[in-house]
Amino acid sequence: MTVPHHPIAPAGHFTRVGRRAIRRSAMLVLVGAAAFLAGAAAAATDYPRDIGNWTVAVSKDGKGCFVTRAYEHPGGTTLLLGIDLEGTNHLSILNANWSIKPKDRLKLDFKLASGSYMKHFAVGMASDGKQGFVTSFEVKFPTYFAGSKLLSISKGDVPVERLNIEGSGPAVAALRNCVEAQRDKPAAAAGKKMRSDDIPIDPFAPASERKKKK
Repeated sequence: MTVPHHPIAPAGHFTRVGRRAIRRSAMLVLVGAAAFLAGAAAAATDYPRDIGNWTVAVSKDGKGCFVTRAYEHPGGTTLLLGIDLEGTNHLSILNANWSIKPKDRLKLDFKLASGSYMKHFAVGMASDGKQGFVTSFEVKFPTYFAGSKLLSISKGDVPVERLNIEGSGPAVAALRNCVEAQRDKPAAAAGKKMRSDDIPIDPFAPASERKKKK
């Protein structure tokens, strides 16, 4: 007996969004993912950090973190899941054999242990000699991802990838810790006085009474 696979998000949700909203969402996802694919920030001394088969790193702009895993599949598939400081997530899958072009609009089916996202939007992209796509999900997606051992992706009846994501629970936990660590940094930096040594205590006082700041 086949057990019905209930969707996590409503099937066909992408098709109910207006074209203008789709284009805007696609560009936001593509721009947001670019920071994660740029590499780890040099200032993050505790990262990159390996968690089993996964690697957690800070995005180059310091505005989030990502977890990545490489697969020895034909074309060398790479998976990246990023979360920014606002809580938005980005999932990217790349493969050197794929013919996806940057900014292509795609509708893909994503299946996890707890359900599916059917006909979900994705945007074509390229990085490090590989082509692929990036997409974004609801805020609970990392939790669903962490509770699964397999991520299956298809384009209609055509299978795209089947990825073993065992160990995703500890990896996502480390990813969230990384994001929290980065979230604390801007607040600390905001409290610092960004002033130069040549600024007087009172720049409007007579020159004889003007003193440099202490």
